[in-house]
Amino acid sequence: MLSKHSFANMSTDYTYFSIADVSELVRQKKVSPIDLVKACLKRIELLNPKLNAFITVTGEVALKEANLAETEIANGKWKGPLHGIPIALKDNIDTAGIRTTAGSGVYKDRIPTEDAEVTVLLRNAGAISLGKLNMHEFAFGTTSVPSYFGSVHNPWDRNFIAGGSSGGSAVAVAAGLCYATIGTDTGGSIRLPAACCGVTGLKPTYDLVSIRGIVPLAQSMDHAGPICRTVEDVAIMLNAICSRAAQPNTDFRKFVNSVQHPKLGVVQISNISDNVNAAFVKAITTFQKLNFKTTKVELPQSLPTRSLVFDAEVATLHNPILKQHKDLYDPVTIERFKSVKEVTSEDYKNARNKMEEDRRTISDQLFKDVDVIILPTTLTAPLSINDAKVKGARALAVDNTIPFNYYGLPAISIPCGFTNDGLPLGLQIVGPKLGESKVLDIAYRYQKATNWHLKHPKIS
Repeated sequence: MLSKHSFANMSTDYTYFSIADVSELVRQKKVSPIDLVKACLKRIELLNPKLNAFITVTGEVALKEANLAETEIANGKWKGPLHGIPIALKDNIDTAGIRTTAGSGVYKDRIPTEDAEVTVLLRNAGAISLGKLNMHEFAFGTTSVPSYFGSVHNPWDRNFIAGGSSGGSAVAVAAGLCYATIGTDTGGSIRLPAACCGVTGLKPTYDLVSIRGIVPLAQSMDHAGPICRTVEDVAIMLNAICSRAAQPNTDFRKFVNSVQHPKLGVVQISNISDNVNAAFVKAITTFQKLNFKTTKVELPQSLPTRSLVFDAEVATLHNPILKQHKDLYDPVTIERFKSVKEVTSEDYKNARNKMEEDRRTISDQLFKDVDVIILPTTLTAPLSINDAKVKGARALAVDNTIPFNYYGLPAISIPCGFTNDGLPLGLQIVGPKLGESKVLDIAYRYQKATNWHLKHPKIS
């Protein structure tokens, strides 16, 4: 039921509007937050049984918050572009009083008593959470097939994976179930699903967004960041959730033309599939038509300390839980744990120190002569769910994404084309440490020159 305030009746379908556009209509009282929430909840009710993006839907709470937002806006207390906008959170992000499962039977009844920091910041910005999103169990894989709550399905073809581990987060945005989500990324878990589902996902610089209150996988490589339909919306979300200690005076919405005479480093990837390579070549051509200078660059060939840090931190978290609750894990996750090697405390300490040293030096090395580097987000197109079940938790390779978790650099995946079968493909743009504005600027210019991000799935 609409509140007494004079918001216009919603006669237009705003499902695939950007946050930037719909929030201005909310500010002008032309669109009601209550109507937006109701429309999303109706769409969730219709499509979630087919897609399995949501684990928990908090409709009653969302409608109460929408009523409050409408009252505040009607009284001239508009908080900004997220005020009254329906979003959702990956289900490893703590929400006080609302279960947070990490997609696992181990935590199926876990109800946190405190909010994660990103949860608090989004609420303070006026965003309205519709609930918690399905994911690859404990974020320990790239398919979102192993989940206590069932596999996540790609909205472009429900027989295919959505990517992982933030599969439900990308699906919710791609299918118009909400306007933005927050995912997490330890080896590609924001960018891979964004690529598989045809949306935009940013892994920020390490520690720019707090991971306090997020169920960890490997804390030295864990990141949290936004998944949206457009680069502009990613900037809006990042503005709300970033650490002001790291970027005290930055307004990420002012990224346009932050790079003068852009120079792109093109990473040559030899083992990508033909359809990924074709899309990447077209993306390079698009940048060249925009008068961007391109030059070939190479990434460091080996990162020997990465697995030591990852394995040690994963084992520290899960070994005690495995001893008590091994039967509650998905068998695929148990198999994945077999690849986690034991690491001595001395080796971990040395590896961690080496990683910190690499993080201090890599940005200057990689971006000495270029503003950003570009490469495909994935090596292949999304796999079928059946193939993913055969190939295991990391059926979708992380080769192109995990280096930037190790180095802690900002990286975004944006839509850049489709396979012949109509499945989305992603382009990854990586910038220097705290170079989010550069990454956003280049990605935005690409989206302005193309229309891949404007295509939406027809879900049958």
